[in-house]
Amino acid sequence: MHFILKNFLLILTMALTTAVAEAQWTLVWSDEFEQNGPPNPEIWQPETGFARNNEAQWFQGKNAYCKDGFLILEAKKERVKNPDYNANSKSWKQNREYAEYTSASIVTRGRKSFQYGRFEIKARIDTRSGLWPAFWTLGEKGEWPDNGEIDIMEFYRNMLLANMAWGSAERYKPVWNAVKKPVSEFNDPEWSSKFHTWRMDWDEKSIRLYVDDQLINSQDLEKARNAKNTDIRPFAQPHYLLLTLAIGGDNGGDPSGTQFPARFEIDYVRVYQKTGN
Repeated sequence: MHFILKNFLLILTMALTTAVAEAQWTLVWSDEFEQNGPPNPEIWQPETGFARNNEAQWFQGKNAYCKDGFLILEAKKERVKNPDYNANSKSWKQNREYAEYTSASIVTRGRKSFQYGRFEIKARIDTRSGLWPAFWTLGEKGEWPDNGEIDIMEFYRNMLLANMAWGSAERYKPVWNAVKKPVSEFNDPEWSSKFHTWRMDWDEKSIRLYVDDQLINSQDLEKARNAKNTDIRPFAQPHYLLLTLAIGGDNGGDPSGTQFPARFEIDYVRVYQKTGN
């Protein structure tokens, strides 16, 4: 029934995009996650190992799977030995002998990217302590943050975040336009148990980030230029997609009191682009 209803709604959405004035939005790509098993390997590739932000989890592909019309990123409390362990290393990725958690992060880098459009995800996030789900994009050209980062949906420590980052005059130091919105402001005690829709509207002039049609953050792109590497335009180039469920780390909070497994459940990811004036 879920498959039938979702496909009907998708067809209806595609039809309405040609008729609504706000419109001229045409669906150019989507993943509805209808096929049970791993996410489509022609689109999504898993990250592996320790990745970023001193996070606690070991990313592995088997923690991302499709079931009953949903993509599930699953975090587990399980010990994994670090094959790159070196007790004398100063790198956090090497001086940890074990990871105490596993989870998943999948990316479309090198397989699917877009410049401008409406990016949309319908998902349910686990808002318990220590969990750090995100739907975000990175530019294809340049090193971070000169390539540009857009956090369409990010959550940690009881707050939703909607962020954009680009390059400052100092290497690896970003300029942030970041907004944090406490989940309590939605005045819905059941908010965390429901699916919600996050959206980015991005064109050559601006980026606007929404949750359930409520504008959370926006950015004038004339003011979002790299201070040093000016030959790279962070938000005037194709971006690829990332879906991540991280644990702990610099921002994620303390997961020790959270019962695992935990899930980031995605109903769909869709990208629309304008076809007229």
